[in-house]
Amino acid sequence: MVGGEPAVAGAVQASWRRSEQYGVPVEGVEAVFTGALETGSLFYACGQQVLRSLQQTLSGEPVSSMITDSEGLVLLRVHPDDTMRRSLDEVHLAPGFSYAERHAGTNGLGLALADRRPALVRGAEHWCDSLKQYTCAAAPVLDPVSGRLVGSINLTTWSQGSPGLLLALAQSSANGTSALMLARSVGRRVREAPRGHVFHVQVDTGGAPDAQVCGSAGWTGAVAAAGAEVDGGRALAVVGEPGSGRATLLTLAHRRHGRRHRVLRARVPGAADVPGWLGLWAPELGSRSTTVLVSGAESLPARAVDEVAAVLGAARREAVAAGRPQPFALVADDLDRLPGALTDLIDAVVETPSLRSRPQDVVPLAEAFARRGGNRRVRFTPAAVRALEAYSWPGNVAQLKDVVGAAAARTDVVDAQHLPAEVFSRGTRVLSRLEVLERDEIVRALTEPGASVTRAAGRLGVSRATVYRKIAHYGIALPR
Repeated sequence: MVGGEPAVAGAVQASWRRSEQYGVPVEGVEAVFTGALETGSLFYACGQQVLRSLQQTLSGEPVSSMITDSEGLVLLRVHPDDTMRRSLDEVHLAPGFSYAERHAGTNGLGLALADRRPALVRGAEHWCDSLKQYTCAAAPVLDPVSGRLVGSINLTTWSQGSPGLLLALAQSSANGTSALMLARSVGRRVREAPRGHVFHVQVDTGGAPDAQVCGSAGWTGAVAAAGAEVDGGRALAVVGEPGSGRATLLTLAHRRHGRRHRVLRARVPGAADVPGWLGLWAPELGSRSTTVLVSGAESLPARAVDEVAAVLGAARREAVAAGRPQPFALVADDLDRLPGALTDLIDAVVETPSLRSRPQDVVPLAEAFARRGGNRRVRFTPAAVRALEAYSWPGNVAQLKDVVGAAAARTDVVDAQHLPAEVFSRGTRVLSRLEVLERDEIVRALTEPGASVTRAAGRLGVSRATVYRKIAHYGIALPR
């Protein structure tokens, strides 16, 4: 089929090859239905609002707009045209059905999710004959805080439609959904856009605090386990929560026996920058004193997965033949999120423990970060220690470093009042902008020297009962 079609974009050709490999029939879409739809997420709520607004501007136009999850499952379909609705029902492009490439072949939303970039598939470019009457434009939506792919916005019209305008509308709607998610995520840290960083991670005598002060059984056990796998010449995947010290763990695993070794961490960039990014670190795979740690591989566009896997696979075979440690490792939040072509290269998996699972490391790390920040001794009061140890640290070691750095920049004696309000909040609900301001002011009043609920109520101009109610509402837990 590929050879018999007119010339099309490389992305579509690559999608055709994948569709053929998946065994998708060209005659028509094979319906894959699930009865369980996730409609309670922030992404769904924001996407629905954006699409309802978009549909008002498209009134009378034969354009159907849709929300899908990250796996291509259609969650919502909005359409003003009954003819279009009936036609889409016939090809199962409806809520509850999957339109991932492996199920529906080449199509707009499936391609946008696979390549993680806006995609336009017109008429004959579809894999299945039954879809060639449509033009589909889709754009992926990334969570503005975590950076994870959460789904896509898809617009479908007849094949004679205006593809350029359709793609622009899809991308605008995806951007609008992400922006609305950010506006409703006040108080959560925004993730920087991926830029394909390649940077050097080295642990020396004065290096990362993890190398010097972390003595918990969870951490030392993970380092020992990773070291054993490295010594055995096995290709390793290091999994765990972002910010938990995955790169540091791998570096320590290499340096347990005093070996001088460096780790280059290659973080996956946006889809358009992958070729240049690959060229930056691939030559380092031949160095005996270097391990390349590839992070964010779960976000690689489908077209780049095979190329990266081929490069790593060749390096793996050379290492095995030479009887030396593997020159690369993969880092991920969860091994299940990595593409299959990459997990096939992995011999062993080591999990980096989260900071909340090793609370005995919190204070030693905090003291080390404080010393490094100002090259001076910084003390923590008992109240500050209790607050640091009681907090769950969703951002792990990276969050602790930021919190301590900000506090140590203000004082040589860190007390509860110098810590941000988030450290005292145990709530899991995403707060609005006004709620964040209110919570922070209450925490500020309650952590002042000599503070009490009565004094805080007086300062805030509310009753003690109101303060107690707000403490419960925001899950504020003050050190005793």
